[in-house]
Amino acid sequence: MKLKKLSLRTRIFLAMILLVLMASVLISIVAIYQYKEQSQDYHTERLERKEENIQTHLKRVLNGRQNTWEVKTENIPIIFKDEVYNIADIHKLQINLYDLEGSLLISSKAGLQNNEADQCLDAETLNAISNTALHRHVDKRIENGETFQSSYTYLIDQKSKAIAILNLPYLEKDDFLTKELEEFLKRIAVAFMFVLLMAIAIAFLLSKYITKSLKTISDKINTTRLEKRNQKIVVDDTSEEISTLVSSYNSMIDELEESAIQLARSEREQAWREMAKQVAHEIKNPLTPMRLTVQNFQRKFNPEDEHIHSKLDEYSKTLIQQIDTMSSIASAFSNFAKMPAQQNETLNVVNIVRLALEIFNEDYIDFSAEKDEIIAKLDRTQLIRVVTNLVKNATQAMPENQAPKISINVSTSNDEVVITISDNGSGILEENMDKVFEPKFTTKTSGMGLGLAMVKNIVETYNGTISFTTEKDKGTVFRVTFPKAY
Repeated sequence: MKLKKLSLRTRIFLAMILLVLMASVLISIVAIYQYKEQSQDYHTERLERKEENIQTHLKRVLNGRQNTWEVKTENIPIIFKDEVYNIADIHKLQINLYDLEGSLLISSKAGLQNNEADQCLDAETLNAISNTALHRHVDKRIENGETFQSSYTYLIDQKSKAIAILNLPYLEKDDFLTKELEEFLKRIAVAFMFVLLMAIAIAFLLSKYITKSLKTISDKINTTRLEKRNQKIVVDDTSEEISTLVSSYNSMIDELEESAIQLARSEREQAWREMAKQVAHEIKNPLTPMRLTVQNFQRKFNPEDEHIHSKLDEYSKTLIQQIDTMSSIASAFSNFAKMPAQQNETLNVVNIVRLALEIFNEDYIDFSAEKDEIIAKLDRTQLIRVVTNLVKNATQAMPENQAPKISINVSTSNDEVVITISDNGSGILEENMDKVFEPKFTTKTSGMGLGLAMVKNIVETYNGTISFTTEKDKGTVFRVTFPKAY
C-alpha cells in the first residue's frame, strides 16, 4: 500500500505506533550495548583486583617468618610448594608461576606440568611483559564460545627485583550479567506493551481530533455547488493551520456566490437576447407574406372586377393565416416564459393522464396504468401540458412508411410516480441527444423548438426528473418521475 493513498488519520496513527516501536528498539539496542561494555569493564577490573590481591598474598608468603628459604627464582617451587594451592583456593583462581625465561616453575592446576604447551611462555608474551611500562600483559582469546583472559606480571622481591612471572588464567562468566540483561529486557517488553497501548489510544484520539475539522471542511467542499447557496464553515477550537484553511474556504464561498450571481445575471441577459432574436426572426417570417399580399392586393385592386369578392376573400384568408401563425408564435413564447404555479393539488395521476390523451384521436395510441389510483401533488394543467407535449412529439416523430405505435404507461417505483411515453419512430440522432431539452432546438420544419424545454422546466419545478432512451430506427422512450403523495 502506498503511503500517499493512506488517509491523514491513518498516517498519524501509524506514525505514533512507529515512533513507540523505534524508541523501544533503540532502548533495547542501547541496553544490550551497555551490557556488553559493562561486562567487559567488570571482567577487566575483576581480573586486576584478583591480580593485585594474589600479588599481595604471594609477597606475604615470600617475606613471611615461615619462609626460611632465600627469595630467588630457583627457590620459588619450594617456597610455594603447598601455599600455591591454598592461595588459589582462597582467591578462586588458578595460579601459574614462571621463571624470567618463561619456563613453568609451579602451578596450582594439577597436571599442568605434564602439558608441554603450558610449560613455557612464547617469546611474544615475554617481550610484551618486559617492554611495557607496568610490565604487565593480558592475553585474550575465545574458545568454544567462551572468553578467556590471561594476565602476566612480574613477581618482585623486597628490593623490587623481578624473580618470577605470575600468570592468572581467567574465564569470563557472564551468567549473572546475562540474567540481569534478560530481566531488564523483560521489563522493557512489558513497558513497551503498556506504552504501545497508550500510544494506540492517544494516536486514535489525536488523529480523530486533528482530522475532525478536516472532515468537516471536506464534507462542506463536497457539497459546494455553483448553482445553490453554500453555507460557510464554522469550526471552534482549531489550530492556526485549520483556521487559515477555514478562512480561505469561507472567502472562496463569498467569491463563488458573487460569481454565481454574476453568471446568473449574464445567463439571463444572454437568454433574453437570444429570445429576442428568435422572436424577431419568427415574427418576420409571417410579416413578409403579409406585406406581399397587401402590396399585391393594392396593385391589382379593381372595384369593377367581377371576381373582386373572391380575390378579397383569398387575400383575407392569407392574412388571417399569417396572423394565426404570429399568434401561435406569441403563445409559444408566452407559455415557455411563464413559470408554472405550484398549486400542489392532490391528483390521481392516472385520471389526469387519461384526460390529457382524450384530445388525440389516433387509434395507435395505447394507455395503461399499474393501478387505478396513483396519487401525487401536482398542478393539473401543467401535468396535462407535459403529457400532451410528449405525446405530440411522439406522433410527429413517426416515419410515413411505418405503422405507428405509441404507448403511455403510469406506474410507481419506490416513492416516485413514473410516466413513460414510448414510440417506434426513427429515434434521436446521437449528435442531437445533448440538445433535446434546449430552447429553440428542433428537427422539424415547423414549430418553435420550445416544447421539450417547457416540459423539462415544469418537471423540475415539481422536484421531478425527465430522461429518455433512444435507439435508431426502433424508437424513443421518455421517462418522467414525480414524488408520490401520501
